[in-house]
Amino acid sequence: MATEKIPSSVHNFRRGMRDVLIRPVITEKSMSLNSDNKYTFLVDIKANKFDIRNAVESIFDVTVTKITTVRVMGKMKRRGRIYGKRPDYKKAYVTLKAGDKIEIAGVPLFEQ
Repeated sequence: MATEKIPSSVHNFRRGMRDVLIRPVITEKSMSLNSDNKYTFLVDIKANKFDIRNAVESIFDVTVTKITTVRVMGKMKRRGRIYGKRPDYKKAYVTLKAGDKIEIAGVPLFEQ
């Protein structure tokens, strides 16, 4: 009996689409990218580009043309003699088709 390896996207789909996207990133840089129809999200560190594309398209009903991901390592922090580390996270820059916008509760996610 041959065992097939299940692709990671199947495992991530079982987690649920809303578990892939954590929250939008709202900074000056992400606001300036909005003019190019790019949106920035914090995503699950295990999510791949296929999972991110499926989550954004299904949740916001838009068409994704390009996704760029960045994995950010957490900073080392110190309080007295005790050393600690902030958690690692992953960002996704999502480019939408011209004319598409992301809105939450009828309000655009990023104002221009």
